[in-house]
Amino acid sequence: MQEPDIICIVGPTASGKSSLAIQIAGDLGGEIISADSMQVYRHMDIGTAKPSLKEQGEIRHHLIDVAEPDENFNASNFRKLASAAIKEIRSRGKRVIVAGGTGLYIRALTKGLVDTPSGDPLLRQRLKDEADRLGREHLHNKLRELDPSAAKAIHPNNSVRIIRAIEVATNSGKTMSEHQRQHSFADSPYNVIMFGIDIERDLLYDRINERVDKMIEAGLKKEVERLLAMGYSRDLKSMRSVGYKEMCAHIIDGLAIEEAVELIKRDSRRYAKRQMTWFRKEDVTWGTAGRLKKLAEDGMHK
Repeated sequence: MQEPDIICIVGPTASGKSSLAIQIAGDLGGEIISADSMQVYRHMDIGTAKPSLKEQGEIRHHLIDVAEPDENFNASNFRKLASAAIKEIRSRGKRVIVAGGTGLYIRALTKGLVDTPSGDPLLRQRLKDEADRLGREHLHNKLRELDPSAAKAIHPNNSVRIIRAIEVATNSGKTMSEHQRQHSFADSPYNVIMFGIDIERDLLYDRINERVDKMIEAGLKKEVERLLAMGYSRDLKSMRSVGYKEMCAHIIDGLAIEEAVELIKRDSRRYAKRQMTWFRKEDVTWGTAGRLKKLAEDGMHK
């Protein structure tokens, strides 16, 4: 088997991806590229479960803290920066380990991006106004009429992706699903092996609940208060992510802390389920962390 250019470690939140990636990178003489859509943001450390400074000191990590919370960072930005990092890492004779749970980022890096029309600010604002007035479900229903396949794939609460899909269908005369089918993510510049951590659901949910409790103990509330004091609005894409939106509801709206914590746990479990749905459709070799570690070591010629 041809030696892979990169090893990807994927799976749901709290499954142990970062720990496994660090072990594999240490064994193989590698460096890690984080494929996490939240770890790219500076000042957002606790709620994004970034690797500790000690862990980052032991194994070099890339694409952590590369954007401000109010920057519009997307899969295209990730692909550009990650591709440059891969080139740089390999130029030094190091192995490349990509680890993270943002499926679209990993797909963009390994299979390319769909070439869709540029944005339409006026239409986008009109759709945002509709969502504010009539609710996200209204937008999701509108998308279902335009592009049933996209509506099925996009969660009703993900207004950013819903609006983008409506925008593409409206302005190009071709649905997002059609664009994706024609492209088929065919631009694959790397030889990739993708490992997914397979973990029993109840154990995963226990880990998620425990992680959230540790985030609260570590000062998630203070982190969010600091972000708000720095002028970062709760309406930002980064601040609407799991952990931050619920804590904003506690700080700004007076939601009881106990309710906020339970919502973070619930929303994290739901996010993990969506991640698993995504990765089950990819070409992933599944196994326990121990088995995957051995497969990675056996598959790379040291």
